[in-house]
Amino acid sequence: MIALGGWAFRVEPAQVDENPLPGEDPLVYVLRLAQSKARAVAVRSLAEDVILAADTTVVDGGEILGKPSDRFEAETMLRRLCGRQHQVFTALAVVRLSDNSLVTDWCVTDVPMRAYSDGEMQAYIATGDPLDKAGAYAIQHPGFKPVSELQGCFANVMGLPLCHVVRALEKLGIHTDENIPRLCQEELQYDCSFFRLVQRGEF
Repeated sequence: MIALGGWAFRVEPAQVDENPLPGEDPLVYVLRLAQSKARAVAVRSLAEDVILAADTTVVDGGEILGKPSDRFEAETMLRRLCGRQHQVFTALAVVRLSDNSLVTDWCVTDVPMRAYSDGEMQAYIATGDPLDKAGAYAIQHPGFKPVSELQGCFANVMGLPLCHVVRALEKLGIHTDENIPRLCQEELQYDCSFFRLVQRGEF
């Protein structure tokens, strides 16, 4: 998705402890991890680099749902979310190393899960796809299609809200000539009006 902006970039893995702190608020959690990832990459980056780090988590009833440890936990999460609405939080941290500037941003999307059948759920779990996904699902999975009638940012649920990325980078003077809302909608095949709220600074 980041390639849609036309920026030159490279991908650097960041190894950080992703366990929530006791009683940690979901937004505080994703902001902390995004900044931790940025700092972890900064120590091996060049002085002229700008680092973009992100963290996404699924939240149900205020509880953070991480990646399931096995198929049993994946089933437990999917049963819990079935036919109900939860939230997805993503935080961004952008660090410009030349002057150590830091910009953060975040996006929250309400996610209504459809009432998928037990057979659909078991078939999806058998693919192994849920095991490396927060909340045990991928919104973009072509077979399972777990979400119905989403109104907010689809890209956020996938893990990178591009309009927020643009907004954060622009605060550091980094711009793109690309029409990100149009390109994002074309890429995801999703009709989105949410981007206008982001552009107006209302979300």
